Amino acid sequence: MDQTVLDVSQKGRVHMPTIALVDDDRNILTSVSMALEAEGYHVQTYTDGAAALAGLASNPPDVAVFDIKMPRMDGMELLRRLRQKSDLPVIFLTSKDDEIDELFGLKMGADDYIRKPFSQRLLVERVKAVLRRVQPKVEGAAAEAGDKQAVLERGLLTLDPERHSCKWDNKDVILTVTEFLILHALAQRPGYVKSRDALMDAAYDDQVYVDDRTIDSHIKRLRKKFKEVDDDFDAIETLYGVGYRYRDA
Repeated sequence: MDQTVLDVSQKGRVHMPTIALVDDDRNILTSVSMALEAEGYHVQTYTDGAAALAGLASNPPDVAVFDIKMPRMDGMELLRRLRQKSDLPVIFLTSKDDEIDELFGLKMGADDYIRKPFSQRLLVERVKAVLRRVQPKVEGAAAEAGDKQAVLERGLLTLDPERHSCKWDNKDVILTVTEFLILHALAQRPGYVKSRDALMDAAYDDQVYVDDRTIDSHIKRLRKKFKEVDDDFDAIETLYGVGYRYRDA
């Protein structure tokens, strides 16, 4: 079992993360639930977006998997409403021909996507990858001994990895896990260029393939979020054909 996704409580018990599945195809819900439960995860299932929105609010999971095409409320609308209140990591399930939906979903704040048809093993590995990004790669014992990640301050920017909090000029900026990791990678060394490959390595597990447009979509969303609190935000620079860098103040 993948030890990077375990959460050890104060009493020493191992708590396995909860995964929410939202899909109107009951066969998919059943088969994927069985695969995740076989790994020890707790699973919540919903057959439409409207029911999921209420359920996710009352019983928040650690990761959610949304199908895009659903009745009553599709995955896009569900994500849009969710992002108004939560930075819960979300993986989209999308048809193989829905490239526009994939890119739009990433711009809205999805952390990853999987094209249908998919193997259960692939979905399990993607869930594990997202959980590894959510939970800092620190051994539990070392973390309890006080080995905490330092707060990063760069001018008006404050990033606290332990609390997954981001502030710009003391104003909260709500980021997804992937957005936070990309920004942290850039802000660690202001003035130094990070290639898209380097940002992929910082934000994604090495078992997960993403293309250049995925990183570009996350960067665009980062800029949009910061501009919502500061119209003059320009700290993330693009070097065309090279990558991105955090402006050296």
